[in-house]
Amino acid sequence: MKKCVRSVGPKGNKFHFINKFRKMERTYIMIKPDGVQRGLVGEIIKRFEQKGYKLVAMKLWSPPREFMEKHYADLSSKGFFAGLINYMTSGPVVSMVWEGANVVLEGRKMLGATKPTDSAMGTIRGDFCIEVGRNICHGSDSVESANAEIALWFPDGVSEWDSCESAWIYE
Repeated sequence: MKKCVRSVGPKGNKFHFINKFRKMERTYIMIKPDGVQRGLVGEIIKRFEQKGYKLVAMKLWSPPREFMEKHYADLSSKGFFAGLINYMTSGPVVSMVWEGANVVLEGRKMLGATKPTDSAMGTIRGDFCIEVGRNICHGSDSVESANAEIALWFPDGVSEWDSCESAWIYE
């Protein structure tokens, strides 16, 4: 099933058909305190928008320690857990939900490897990070993780809206 979308292109009015069966995903992306403090919020948002992904939820806030412990519960047995929680509660974070085709995998590619020294130039971590303990951002590692993280960080849901750019991004 396709949805018809009217847009004005370089040759005048056109009607584009967007395939409604295309698998759209959502992912959770968080800009960590170091990314916020270094003024990289706009750059990170810009990269996701320029790729063609749609922002459907965003907030800037300082989550309490208990909340961050819940988010990182899978790492609670690691030796670095206490330091991670201290770091993650040291300043505000930007929580975002992005939507688009294959956004979980592609979003992770855009962020780069968790360890910045393993990240390629051109990725967010490759361009802006040096140490793993200050790697600027977090991204869901699977659709299942994304769904759980979105439910945790945005319990009231996300914005449902249609982007007029979709016809220029998807066939």
